Amino acid sequence: MLTCVKCGLADKVVRAGFVRGRQRFCCNACAYHFTAERPAGPPSRKRHQATIADVARQVGVAPSTVSRALNGHPDISPVTRQAILDAARQLNYQPNLLAQSLQGRATNTIGVVIPDLERPFFATAVSGIQQVATEAGYRVMICQSKESYATEVSNVQALVASQVDGLLICHSRETENFDHMSPTACRDIPIVHFDRVFNQENVSRVMIDDWSGAFAVTEHLIQEGCRRIALLAGPAALLISQQRQAGYLGALRKYGLPVADELIAHINFRTEAAVACLDAWLALPQPPDAIFAINYTNAFDLLLALRRRGLRVPEDLAIVGFGDEFLAGLIEPGLTTVDLHPYRIGQQAARLFLEQIQLQERFEPRTCVVKSELIIRQSSRRGQGRGFQLAI
Repeated sequence: MLTCVKCGLADKVVRAGFVRGRQRFCCNACAYHFTAERPAGPPSRKRHQATIADVARQVGVAPSTVSRALNGHPDISPVTRQAILDAARQLNYQPNLLAQSLQGRATNTIGVVIPDLERPFFATAVSGIQQVATEAGYRVMICQSKESYATEVSNVQALVASQVDGLLICHSRETENFDHMSPTACRDIPIVHFDRVFNQENVSRVMIDDWSGAFAVTEHLIQEGCRRIALLAGPAALLISQQRQAGYLGALRKYGLPVADELIAHINFRTEAAVACLDAWLALPQPPDAIFAINYTNAFDLLLALRRRGLRVPEDLAIVGFGDEFLAGLIEPGLTTVDLHPYRIGQQAARLFLEQIQLQERFEPRTCVVKSELIIRQSSRRGQGRGFQLAI
């Protein structure tokens, strides 16, 4: 039983709330308030991130001397600079990038927003960005939207608040409003859009030659004897969907083939949507003899769905995708695709950012186009098909 620390009575003490997280008591006999004593033991220590002052104390110099040494000022002797570097390493000192940026200094950090890091295309593009950025002395902060517009907006806001020097972004499939990319919202930092881009002329963009790639793959199907070619497109608002559909239509017009509205579908890139389109097309009085999926993952979805239905590729139905990935060459029959060269896309996006940093007000926003390449495999060779079986 708790006793009053003033009068010593035990049966008059009651609880009286909390003060700074500690239980407070009141003695009804003497009206004295007190708190519970902390348990005996060594005081806990919070982890302390090393500062310039900590480094200065260890070396025995002024904090300003540490700052000049870490920033390479020539007025610091080599012996002192080495002692400071050794102390900073021992204390695991990390510069406060946000504090530096508030002082008007660059953070040497680039923010990157992509839809999904698990997708090989985006992971490879990030590798290209990282290679160019690292060589130029920049760090890369990566965020993924997971194909969510709301998450994309949150990612952009967080990176801008972290004082990144620039922003490289590939938009989500849900993104139709680009207010979060305005110069005001992004504090006028350099921005480069890549792959899924902002369809506006006065921005910096790195794009794939979507029209030519889609034209080439559709023309290839026509030359293989296909006449009813279905298009499995992405969201209608996405510029890549619009451009790839335009290339598909251009090839049909060149060869005098009619455009069948029932063979064009816009989906959200999800597997269930792709399979639903396949079933609807197979149920038509005149089903397609080929399907062009503008997203290579949907082409894999179609291959597996056709296998489950006992249909052969390419004899019963030719399948082509857009975007090459290592699995495309491992399955049997191999998947005909368009190689988008994502590593080059990432490199070009990073170089365009560095150009903006270098030229500043003299920089003129422009669009860079990376050429695609048609990779022909067995899934579209109608005259040479050997049936379908998965061999991974």
